[in-house]
Amino acid sequence: MSAKQSDIPKYELEKLASCFLPDIIAFFETEEGQREYEEWLRQREKENQPKHKNIA
Repeated sequence: MSAKQSDIPKYELEKLASCFLPDIIAFFETEEGQREYEEWLRQREKENQPKHKNIA
């Protein structure tokens, strides 16, 4: 079984997701949620930047 697979049936995962989704959406519509999302984007961009070595 790959890391992305689970023994949990798809319909159970969908039921669980439908419980969480409204709260997740509500959070990201708040100022705090927007700030956290922007910080996540900045961190992701920073992590994806190529690392340069100083050659002297």
